[in-house]
Amino acid sequence: MSGEERPAVRQVASRVVYENPWMVVREDEVERLDGSRGMYGVVDKPDFVLVIPEEGDGFHLVEEYRYPIGRRTWSFPQGSAPGRREADPEELARRELAEETGLRAGTLRRLGYLHCAHGTSGQGFTIFVASDLEAGEADREPEEQDMRQKWVSREEFKALVRDGRITDDSTLAAFALLTIDLTG
Repeated sequence: MSGEERPAVRQVASRVVYENPWMVVREDEVERLDGSRGMYGVVDKPDFVLVIPEEGDGFHLVEEYRYPIGRRTWSFPQGSAPGRREADPEELARRELAEETGLRAGTLRRLGYLHCAHGTSGQGFTIFVASDLEAGEADREPEEQDMRQKWVSREEFKALVRDGRITDDSTLAAFALLTIDLTG
């Protein structure tokens, strides 16, 4: 945005309506370009990382029960630092991969950065591709105690998407970014 350009929506006031160790929900009074006022609800959450553990012609996925949707789904390993703290994305990616799968990455390549819900939050995520994997013990958080993992081929991955067993938008966006990266 140039120095003379005004944002289309400007914050006039803000108040926190809810806060916990994972997020802050705030309500902003805003002013639009035409001077009219309105309200905007924003969920502030720290950025997270998503790791694509690539091995052979497939990936290691994790499956867990997702309370907000009331069912189990598969996804790439992902997470943020505890207590809404900032963290180095590469260090966090290595930690999340090891915690959720037990895998250690010999090579970790940054693939990109995306926003996950830019209509309600500024949260984004850095995507890494992990390769040269070594197996180890998982060290999951209490919320992840029901987590499972498995390796799936690319074709199995696509079938899980078609069957509605992968519905995580971040996982699908990361796979799309990987596909674009591979096709040049």
